[in-house]
Amino acid sequence: MPFPDTRGPFEEQLSELLQAWSRGDETALHQLTPHVYAELYRLARLRMLGERKNHMLQPSALVNELFVRLMGSARIDWVNRNQFYAVSARIMRQILTDLARTNGRQKRGGGLRTVDAAFIDGLTEASPAIAREDLLAIDSALDRLESVDPRRAKVVELRFYGGLDNSDIAAVLGVSEPTIVRDWRIARASLLAFLQPESQAPISGA
Repeated sequence: MPFPDTRGPFEEQLSELLQAWSRGDETALHQLTPHVYAELYRLARLRMLGERKNHMLQPSALVNELFVRLMGSARIDWVNRNQFYAVSARIMRQILTDLARTNGRQKRGGGLRTVDAAFIDGLTEASPAIAREDLLAIDSALDRLESVDPRRAKVVELRFYGGLDNSDIAAVLGVSEPTIVRDWRIARASLLAFLQPESQAPISGA
């Protein structure tokens, strides 16, 4: 899905405010906070739609953890808005993977209930209902892809954890949109192979 239609003029200011905050401008941080929090909440809700309503970690709790990690202890030398979305997607992946690992339900071989093209395509849907027991298998498959093809792994990360569409991913990675379409097609085939139990399948060719 694309970025929210409500981003408006703020989206144009995001890079400038991030840079100002990196220089120590606390006023910029105050301006950033409500807008960044709203965007992180969108990402959190996108990824938590498949969880039980009574689960201990609701979107608000997830976004709080996201915000703390993103804006808290370690100062990031921000360059632009594209970096913000890339970092946010990476942190979202870390948090959800940590949650799945802590849950302790993951079994060797992925524990996936359905591993087919529909499952892979569902990773990018607005309401994916991806169960926690599948998250570690997805993370492991991404690690395998990243070890040999970092950019294509990043395409998957930005789609699944960042909720970005092809044009936005192209802007983040600094390549053309047709390149992203091709990267996703190859990454999709690789993930489909990797998410088979005990898979030792090689990466698909370019």
